[in-house]
Amino acid sequence: MGRLREVKNLSAKAAVLARINRVMNGNLGDHKSIGNGLYEMRIIKGSGYRVYYGQYREVTYLLICGGDKSTQKSDIVKARELWKEIKQQEEVKV
Repeated sequence: MGRLREVKNLSAKAAVLARINRVMNGNLGDHKSIGNGLYEMRIIKGSGYRVYYGQYREVTYLLICGGDKSTQKSDIVKARELWKEIKQQEEVKV
């Protein structure tokens, strides 16, 4: 998450990193579907951070995309574009 470097609030940054670590252990926590196998994890800290991930054929992909509530709409657009690319690459492998 390139934008994570830009987060100045250290406790918020720690919360995002802790959340990503929990996801790696199978605990998705507070999240919701935004359609087509794509999900938004919500981290209620600081500006309300979001991290996007997708699930496809029993595999979970953490997307290199996220932001806070103020950039949510554009972040979702970017996440959908990345997700489309990932799924197309997976289809080629089959």
